[in-house]
Amino acid sequence: MIVASPFATLLSPATALATPPVGASAVTLAKQTIDGMDYIVSELTIAPGGSTGWHTNEGELYGVVKAGTVNHFIVDCTQDGVHSAGDPITDPAGPDHVHTVRNLGNVPAVLDITYVDSAGAPTTDSAPNPGCPFE
Repeated sequence: MIVASPFATLLSPATALATPPVGASAVTLAKQTIDGMDYIVSELTIAPGGSTGWHTNEGELYGVVKAGTVNHFIVDCTQDGVHSAGDPITDPAGPDHVHTVRNLGNVPAVLDITYVDSAGAPTTDSAPNPGCPFE
């Protein structure tokens, strides 16, 4: 079992003001490369009051909430989804889809996530807070 954060990326001057995750950790459960694509399955846990930090996904993301509830916010600071245990969750790829996932509840939120990325690409890229009154 590999313990890593899918939100850990090297900071360049362009991302120096990126928002780091708070109370979020991930365990990589499986990784397979097929035909130049990485398929990475991770279990993400977000503590009450925690968040993934603002970021984008390099590739497609598919998942399911196993426990708790998460709130998904997009670049204009609006909430575009609330996902509870049993709900599927998806995120589009690319730099135009800046978002954060927050746990506004009082129990840990646990998600199983599959990332589909080009081989060797990071699963996420940190992004600065777009001006929202929350991280």
